[in-house]
Amino acid sequence: MNQIRRWRRILILSLLLLSVVTPIVFLSNRIKSITSVDRGEFIEEVSDIRYKTNDDLRLTAFEQDGEGFNKEPKRILKDDELNPVIRSSASNKSHDGSQSSERDKTLVLSEMSEGNSNKTKEEQALVSQQTTISSDTAEKFSAKDIQPSPKTKFQRPLAKSEKTSRAQLGPATDDRIKEIRDKIIQAKAYLNLALPGNNSQIVKELRVRTKELERAVGDATKDKHLSKSSPQRLKAMELALYKVSRVFHNCPAIATKLHAMTYKSEEQARAQKKQAAHLMHLAARTTPKGLHCLSMRLTTEYFTLDHERAKPFQQSYINPDLYHYVVFSDNVLACAVVVNSTISSSKDPGKIVFHVVTDSLNYPSISMWFILNPVSRATIQILNIDDTNVLPLDQAQLLMKQNSSDPRVISALNHARFYLPNIFPGLDKIVLFDHDVVVQRDLSRLWSLDMNGKVVGAVETCHKGEPSYIAMDTLINFSDAWVAEKFDPKACTWAFGMNLFDLKEWRRQNLTSVYLNYFNQGIKRHLWKAGSLPLGWLTFFGQAIPLEKRWNVVGLGHESGVKAGDIEEAAVIHYDGIMKPWLDIRIDKYKRYWNIHVPYHHPYLQRCNIHD
Repeated sequence: MNQIRRWRRILILSLLLLSVVTPIVFLSNRIKSITSVDRGEFIEEVSDIRYKTNDDLRLTAFEQDGEGFNKEPKRILKDDELNPVIRSSASNKSHDGSQSSERDKTLVLSEMSEGNSNKTKEEQALVSQQTTISSDTAEKFSAKDIQPSPKTKFQRPLAKSEKTSRAQLGPATDDRIKEIRDKIIQAKAYLNLALPGNNSQIVKELRVRTKELERAVGDATKDKHLSKSSPQRLKAMELALYKVSRVFHNCPAIATKLHAMTYKSEEQARAQKKQAAHLMHLAARTTPKGLHCLSMRLTTEYFTLDHERAKPFQQSYINPDLYHYVVFSDNVLACAVVVNSTISSSKDPGKIVFHVVTDSLNYPSISMWFILNPVSRATIQILNIDDTNVLPLDQAQLLMKQNSSDPRVISALNHARFYLPNIFPGLDKIVLFDHDVVVQRDLSRLWSLDMNGKVVGAVETCHKGEPSYIAMDTLINFSDAWVAEKFDPKACTWAFGMNLFDLKEWRRQNLTSVYLNYFNQGIKRHLWKAGSLPLGWLTFFGQAIPLEKRWNVVGLGHESGVKAGDIEEAAVIHYDGIMKPWLDIRIDKYKRYWNIHVPYHHPYLQRCNIHD
């Protein structure tokens, strides 16, 4: 029994001894397993510590394992574990000022403690590394120069992730994105070429790489926005492009093909521009659906009225003491804007008489609009040009002979302005508006303007560099001998849109007959482009008095570059061009001046889906 207890005690003590000895042995083996790589990393981190010395030292950069770093041979490193001491010795030899001096500095590593006698061969080889640096510089360093400054603040080396994060804080660049986009363009150019021989695999690969690179770059504008996979995809694309470039060995053939592709692209661009211009002009000639609906509803409402209410404006409009304005139009909404803006901008609307002249087709709708929306204080007269009997009977046939398919140009209302003295025989002065204008200021000062024997007052458009500039020979054919003899191609041009006419002087000079003569001459041979503007320049040649630019600012119906300040200060703004404010092709930034005077809340406009 005692024997059994003794063996049991021995077993327990043995197990206890084993539990104590095993960790010691394991720890010892762990310490010995420290490799030279781990020690090398430790030494490298220590060697990266920089000391701040009194004088600026010139260091030599070395490349090691593809990474550049600075080494300072004049440095003493202390390692508590390995206990090495780095000592430097320098020998300087100097001769004349023109001769170079050489300094050899040797780092000697020695052991300081007796406990390090059992170091492994790998540790001894690592600690005993020596670096010899040769230099041609004439600088001399003493032993005290290589001692670290007592004020040196040691900082630990940055980790790789920290270096990357700090690098991203720098200024964002787009060099990589530009490179990627260039590669995509280059790949698409190759894909447009017919690859010689059976190279379908290369083409397939190039298409795949192109799609991958396009997805990688996306809408990024800076390199920092690129995905992490973009560098690998860029390398794959470069490899694919290299393969394709090896296939295209016939450079002259490739150059010829590229020239043909360039020519084809230019031809396609010209065709697209021509088609776009045609569609723009087609849209300008077309009446929007909403305006057509409005005209139809007003016309239907007009014919439901009795005869007495349908003609409420039968009164005398021939009072030379009032301010008479006239607009020729077939557009209900445009007439409403011109009338509303003129009256709302006037200081004395009670003296305004507005004459709206239209044709038989649009007379009911325009009349009904002003019946439903009477204007306070001012007087409105709606005239049907077909009832005035002032136009020649063959006027419509003559207008059709003009070389134009645009109904706006060959419209009788467009040329009715040349019959103003006949339409208003009792008036001495009148202001003519185009229906694409908006009045922003009071115009009463125009009626006190001294015309100096001239017939028309207009804003000039002959100043080069201005958005409104247009020359005489732009619309008039001065290659014709008759035109070149009677007119000067350098004469100053002017604009329609807002014009003051002296009807008394017009009648005295019988300028309507002059217009008819020039019009008939233009039908026989091509003397000018179709329209009323070139005929106005010829009919009133030498009869125009210039007005200040602010009276009529043009250029809001096309991309003219008119300044916002000029628009704000203008008395009248003119949407000349094809981009009228009531069309879908309008210029949005200019439409707001027109929208102010459009009653979008009106039930008829809402029913016809006419919105801001």
